[in-house]
Amino acid sequence: MQRSYQTMAAGPEVTGEFEDRRSRFIAQLAHVESEAEAERFIQEVRARHHDARHNVPAWILADGRERCSDDGEPQRTSGMPTLEVLRGAGLKNVCCVTTRYFGGTLLGPGGLVRAYTAAAQNAVAAAREAGQIVTMTMVTKVTCVIPYSAYGRVERLVAECGGKVHDTVFAEDVQMNCVFVTGDEAAFTSAMLELANGEDLCHVGEPMFAEF
Repeated sequence: MQRSYQTMAAGPEVTGEFEDRRSRFIAQLAHVESEAEAERFIQEVRARHHDARHNVPAWILADGRERCSDDGEPQRTSGMPTLEVLRGAGLKNVCCVTTRYFGGTLLGPGGLVRAYTAAAQNAVAAAREAGQIVTMTMVTKVTCVIPYSAYGRVERLVAECGGKVHDTVFAEDVQMNCVFVTGDEAAFTSAMLELANGEDLCHVGEPMFAEF
């Protein structure tokens, strides 16, 4: 089972450009969560660059679905090279649309592959330089309700088991909302059972992807 992946942080898109013999290639990279979001982004770019000859899309989702199109370019010269850049970068939940403004000179299949690859690579590099590439890890949330007297001990126990305290609610008792890399929570819940003499003080949530 996949334990982690990289994606673009949600927010503004990032662009990368490449030019060859006056043909201009503008790769626009954005975070998406679904096929519908990818399609909306593709349509936004097409509307923005309605005067361009080609707007070539490629996207990959965290669930393994992926798609690309050559949008009128010769077969396998644009969409697939763009998709290969996203795959090679280990990115998921991203969509890249590369706009081409034709410069009047045919580049040939090899030239197109190089150009679309370079534009997408430049967009990914720009996202990394901007600190917009983040790692999503499979994590499990654990909520425990404890007496005040045990707070310091449990806080240390969370750290010893590799977890993090996400937030704490101080009321009649202390509610600690913790996060662990999925699998690591077992050691914590076992230690908590021992600490509480067999009383189950923890509620374990379903695994999910999040920054950790």
